[in-house]
Amino acid sequence: MKLPNFSDLVIFENDDYLVVNKPPFLATLDERVGGAPNMLRLARQHHDDIQAAHRLDRETSGALAFAKNPAAYRHLAMQFENREVKKQYHAVVWGTPQLQDEVVERNIETTSRGKARLAYKGKPAETHFTTLETFKRHALMLCEPVTGRMHQIRLHLMYLQAPIVGDKDYGGEDFYLSSLKKKFNMKEGEEEQPFIKRFALHALKLQFTGLNGEEISVEAPYPKDFRVLVEALRQNL
Repeated sequence: MKLPNFSDLVIFENDDYLVVNKPPFLATLDERVGGAPNMLRLARQHHDDIQAAHRLDRETSGALAFAKNPAAYRHLAMQFENREVKKQYHAVVWGTPQLQDEVVERNIETTSRGKARLAYKGKPAETHFTTLETFKRHALMLCEPVTGRMHQIRLHLMYLQAPIVGDKDYGGEDFYLSSLKKKFNMKEGEEEQPFIKRFALHALKLQFTGLNGEEISVEAPYPKDFRVLVEALRQNL
């Protein structure tokens, strides 16, 4: 994949923090396998001492915060630990649940091979869900995780029987345009591709307190693939 220009991704910056709109398909940190590019490496080409304050899954797009110095990192890390950072995600899910601040509290444990599962003996995990829009067979959901467990939103949506579009690890099938359009014609010999080539989860908003006590609130616009998916579903009500 063509690497983005890091400065084009920046949506907020001050002396202590930098927030980017992370594109999908880039890991936050080094993954287990070798030297694939990641957000931290890109950031360190511009700022030597920068640290990622949290992480987003490789396929998840959206607001990702970095700290430019150790004091800023400690300050934000404590807010994450104390559950003081407000996080809002949007997800396109299968099904049309009608939820208003629905709270899911289901423990999560990590398993081998980078996956997680709901488990009685896992760590406590809490997410709030609100339905923003419903379409024929899908919905746009607001997801507000209180804790930050691995794959938390994805697992909790699976628990609600509303798995994320394209999230095959956790019950979500791919979405194809032909399922909406009766006159959808493929060229002969061509195979239809999924409408979005990842799971449809976007970190929309991040809110935390800066070192001087100021409130920092940053919103990350949808990337093209997520925006086009939502538009396609809206047009085919």
